[in-house]
Amino acid sequence: MPPDQRVYIVGDIHGCASLLERLLVTIELDAAGGPPKRRLVFVGDYVDRGPNSRAVIERLLNPPEGFETHCLRGNHDQAVLDFLNDPLFYRVWKSYGAQETLLSYGVRPPRFDDAQSINASRDEFAAALPETHLRFLESLEYSWEIGDYFVAHAGVRPGTALTAQAPQDLLWIRDEFLSSQSDFGKVVIHGHTPFDGVVKRKNRIGIDTGAYGTGRLSAVALEGQTVRVLHT
Repeated sequence: MPPDQRVYIVGDIHGCASLLERLLVTIELDAAGGPPKRRLVFVGDYVDRGPNSRAVIERLLNPPEGFETHCLRGNHDQAVLDFLNDPLFYRVWKSYGAQETLLSYGVRPPRFDDAQSINASRDEFAAALPETHLRFLESLEYSWEIGDYFVAHAGVRPGTALTAQAPQDLLWIRDEFLSSQSDFGKVVIHGHTPFDGVVKRKNRIGIDTGAYGTGRLSAVALEGQTVRVLHT
């Protein structure tokens, strides 16, 4: 890490607003008295599965003071935009969390699997989604890097330069990345695939600890050559 900096990177939140609040308190306390430059990075998947997607996005729009904040795009966040652009995408999205997200915005999920019902729910959701939330989702970055670290939601494709990674891989890749022993050029910090705890390998650090199912939202704090784990 560059000198005089500390970076906190937070794993997949998935609508768990209360866990996010608890972890942010922990981070603020941990940062007190630390280096003057503090950064806060979120790896994506703010919505779906948990009960309060709307509250999570609202909190991320109002981050703690004193931090430079970066929010990355997860595949679940992309699903919201895909649904808005193509209502019938709901048939895919409903298998991994659409209902919880719609309900958090006060929208009843489609009762039937016909185009009319799905279109009606999309229109209601588009009306209920605050413009600030839409702009937030549209502005999410695919990756971020600092020092010897590269951060992306799902990971990277082995054998492809970090500067040439495809958005689809940054959002979705799993087995090829997780099983790779390759040197990616930088240590990749990622979420997307949940584990019981933070996973540290020589080429990657996985920080998705399945918050919506386990009650544990995790983060890593990077400073100098150290990596520390924080969690709820």
